[in-house]
Amino acid sequence: MPIHERLESVYAEVLARNPGETEFHQAVREVLESIGPAVGKHPQYADAKIVSRICEPERQIIFRVPWEDDRGEIHINRGFRMEFNSALGPYKGGLRFHPSVYLGIVKFLGFEQVFKNALTGLPIGGGKGGSDFDPKGKSDREIMRFCQSFMTELHRHIGEYTDVPAGDIGVGSREIGYLFGQYKRITNRYESGVLTGKGLIYGGARVRTEATGYGTAFFVNEMLAARGDSFEGKTVVVSGSGNVAIYAIEKVHQLGGRVVACSDSSGYVVDEKGIDLEVLKEIKEVRRERISAYADAVSHARYVEGQQVWSVPCDVAMPCATQNEITGKEAETLVRNGCTVVAEGANMPTTPEGVRLFQEAGVAFGPGKAANAGGVATSALEMQQNASRDSWSFEYTEDRLEDIMRDIHTRCLETADEYGMPGNYVAGANIAAYTRVADAMLALGLV
Repeated sequence: MPIHERLESVYAEVLARNPGETEFHQAVREVLESIGPAVGKHPQYADAKIVSRICEPERQIIFRVPWEDDRGEIHINRGFRMEFNSALGPYKGGLRFHPSVYLGIVKFLGFEQVFKNALTGLPIGGGKGGSDFDPKGKSDREIMRFCQSFMTELHRHIGEYTDVPAGDIGVGSREIGYLFGQYKRITNRYESGVLTGKGLIYGGARVRTEATGYGTAFFVNEMLAARGDSFEGKTVVVSGSGNVAIYAIEKVHQLGGRVVACSDSSGYVVDEKGIDLEVLKEIKEVRRERISAYADAVSHARYVEGQQVWSVPCDVAMPCATQNEITGKEAETLVRNGCTVVAEGANMPTTPEGVRLFQEAGVAFGPGKAANAGGVATSALEMQQNASRDSWSFEYTEDRLEDIMRDIHTRCLETADEYGMPGNYVAGANIAAYTRVADAMLALGLV
């Protein structure tokens, strides 16, 4: 899709000012291709250069993270925090610890987070952070030392009214605990709202662990309902086998679907009877083994090494692993095998060519900024509980999450209809989020 003529110069400027950051370029282009109708309808946005301002982070923080391993060897990693936009509230977004992390990844994630957070309707801005540190193969004490070093620098940039990090790939409840402990020690403040994804015993929210996966399943349920359908009897394929994938599988099963395949970076497993969630949780959350161990434990399952999961026929595909895992080739395979709904549980897991092929084939496509917003939405609910010194039940929090995902789905569809693109969730999500952020930026003046 071409970029609106009034936005071409903005994109050219993004390319020039952010060389080599291909993921960020991709994320910006995807938004700019969608919001042209809104730019035409609201000239005040162009006059205030809202798009140019949204594409430039308010603050980019890069720092050194020195730490010592169990053998006494010193390592130096790089830490990032991208405080992208705070027009709607404090910066909000996760921390990712993975070797692939560099400025372009963090910037793309932060940019996406601005729009995702706006779609929730909650008072949170967008940010993201992380490090090129790899927690795999590290001892608990090594991870603790790294997290303490990371927070020693990060603490000066965050706060419950400034910037509220959470977890992402490589950052779970263990890492959040170490990070919060160091923040508390350095600041001498028990500021529960400074981090989300915390353990229940020290201020965490129920459903936060499940939230992104549950939320994606809730969103797909709404997509199916909009087509007069449901999960009942549907065959589902989920990529990944981490936190998001596990709880997407759990909620899909509760809603009547059957997840027959999931994966990790080594390959994928197929279980035609439906993935046994207890076995998967034991392998991934307790034993921390490769997905091949599932086939060892479940006799009728089969393991395929070194391949992606998208060749497995399904009605619904839920990419929950990492960015750009569905290219045009995988999209063609999914369409050919009869897939009718795709929803992104990960951030930008589908390439532009893949998105185009899905839309041309009439596949309902839910972009990550809408479909996986459940994680950050529940983080915002955790912030509410911390601010009120309260703790909600699992059932109440899950009901709030389901309501938020239903509202996001409605907002996307209604906005797409309003701008003459019925059923286009990508355009609906981008325009709805963009106009909300733009209106707030106009109200706050040139800051």
